[in-house]
Amino acid sequence: MSFFDFILSFENHLPILIQEYGMWIYAILFLIIFAETAFIFMFFLPGDSLLLTIGALCATTPLLNLNYMIFLLFIAAALGYIVNYHIGKVSGNSIINSNSRFVKKEYLHKTEAYFAKHGGKTILLARFIPFARSFAPFAAGSTGMNYFMFLIYNIIGAFIWIALLVGIGYMFASGILTAVE
Repeated sequence: MSFFDFILSFENHLPILIQEYGMWIYAILFLIIFAETAFIFMFFLPGDSLLLTIGALCATTPLLNLNYMIFLLFIAAALGYIVNYHIGKVSGNSIINSNSRFVKKEYLHKTEAYFAKHGGKTILLARFIPFARSFAPFAAGSTGMNYFMFLIYNIIGAFIWIALLVGIGYMFASGILTAVE
């Protein structure tokens, strides 16, 4: 199995990793959610499916506590977006000022206008769209979205994303959402 196959199906290996690493699984999961949200090039990490699996494992594995997991992953997701925003803010200026044939100034101006009008909704809803989840905070930073507004939508979006998906996984595994026969 290649490294990329392992990463792309990481959630399938979680029970084994929990047995191998015990409490360190909290740090491993924190780093995965943080990396997926903090760095554009980590968009391939399994965010949504991983969160559902974590919720299911919280219902079936005594080592994993649902409340601790939601809190920890919420912090990872919120911090990841903050780092990504600042990366966009710092490197976005060099992108905007470059004369790249790949990045057209008119598109950048349209993106700035879009974030001025719809930035908050984008930050909130991008949590649920895998590639957008990695790109939205970078775009917000590089286009100069108001930082206070970014933080508000970031915190709300991170909490909803983590609590909803981990909670759904937990409910399915504990039988709360199973079909009634």
